[in-house]
Amino acid sequence: MEYKFTKDNFETEVLKSDKLVLIDFYADWCGPCRTMGPVVDQIAKDYEGKVKVGKINVDEEQEIAAQFGIRSIPCFVFMKDGEVADHVVGAVPSDELTYRIDELTKAA
Repeated sequence: MEYKFTKDNFETEVLKSDKLVLIDFYADWCGPCRTMGPVVDQIAKDYEGKVKVGKINVDEEQEIAAQFGIRSIPCFVFMKDGEVADHVVGAVPSDELTYRIDELTKAA
C-alpha cells in the first residue's frame, strides 16, 4: 500500500513509524516524477508490511519539502527511527532504491 503523507499525518506515519519509511517527494507536472511513479508503486507492493512507502506532493506540502531541503525532484528520502537515513535525487533504476531499502532494513 502506498501512503500519501501530509502535514496532518506526517508525525504519526513517518516520524513515529516503527518501520523504514520511503518518501517520494514529487510534483504532478514533473516528467521524471511521473516516470518513477510505477517504480514506487511496485516497491510499495513488494515491501508491503516491511517498509512504509508514501508520497509527498511538494506543491501541496511546501512546509515539509522545505523542512527536508528538497530542491530537486524526484527526491527519495529514507527515514529510520524518525531520522533521515539516506536519500536519492533524480529518476533512478528501481534496483537503486531496493538496494538502499535492503541495506537499511538489514542493519535493523
